[in-house]
Amino acid sequence: MCKRRRIARESCQRRRKGKTAHLLFQLFSFPILLFLSSPVSESKIIEKANVLLEALPYIQKFRSSIFVIKYGGSFMDDPNLEVRASVALDIVFLAAVGIQTVVVHGGGKAITRAMEASGIKSEWRNGMRVTNAETVKIVEQTLNSEVNKEICGIIRKSGGQPKGIAGNAVCLCEKLYGADAEGNPVDIGFVGNIKFVRTKIIKKALAEGFIPVVSPIALDEDDQPYNTNADVAAAAVASSLRARRLVFMSDVPGLLADPKDPESLISTLPVGQVEKLKRDGVIASGMIPKVDSAVKALQNGVKRIHFIDGRVQHSLLLEIFTDKGVGTEIVHGGA
Repeated sequence: MCKRRRIARESCQRRRKGKTAHLLFQLFSFPILLFLSSPVSESKIIEKANVLLEALPYIQKFRSSIFVIKYGGSFMDDPNLEVRASVALDIVFLAAVGIQTVVVHGGGKAITRAMEASGIKSEWRNGMRVTNAETVKIVEQTLNSEVNKEICGIIRKSGGQPKGIAGNAVCLCEKLYGADAEGNPVDIGFVGNIKFVRTKIIKKALAEGFIPVVSPIALDEDDQPYNTNADVAAAAVASSLRARRLVFMSDVPGLLADPKDPESLISTLPVGQVEKLKRDGVIASGMIPKVDSAVKALQNGVKRIHFIDGRVQHSLLLEIFTDKGVGTEIVHGGA
């Protein structure tokens, strides 16, 4: 039984340690031999072995499961390649230990740069960016041809086998309307809400040993491209695949009981407590669409949702393969 903090209650049944050393050796024989041959102290060797042993039951548990990673945050634009490569290495690690890993990416800053280069100014209505016909072409080109290829390149350099998939090929949507202060619909242009995901294409890529990398572009029934919220797109893909885990990477450590106090991280949150936290203002602003997407994904069959800080080195591995984790997990359960 682990001790991840809960709101209102502390009971949680999570990960248990296994003892299959033979499988551990099979999975990690090369790195073990590597650090054993290095001039390090016995205590360091034991420490590294314990890290591997702690990861073992999760590797056994999650092998062949589908994980969807929402790849987004300021680390995508970090000029330090090592920062971006750290996330890619984590994704490659997941795939290497038998987890079927799907990446859905954002790209807001790249879109902004592309629009500025084209001399197009962003238009906003009630806090929402308007995507007109000219803008959606830039969005599609940027996400599918620039951002997607860059992410695939980083994963490939890290030793993985990515397969770029334009969202147009797998995501079908309907037009999404915004709302004004009175709740009246506001036309925000070619912004879509994903209604269906063609999972066959993604599953085929997984079966062939690839890491699918999907952009958040979707088509309507007339094959018109639409931009979609990457968080919502990731949740839609995870729901359609009945993923075991959906992980949102962003620029915050997770959900904080006090946004001003980084030590107030909520480690485990039963989904039944989400609405109360929204009313209390704990879940607010940019976290609302993420959490709403998480709730919907849980309702549609995803087993568990994680929120982690992509800026923290190897946060993905720390959240998935350690007993305590480093972010927030949203799980099934009441208030």
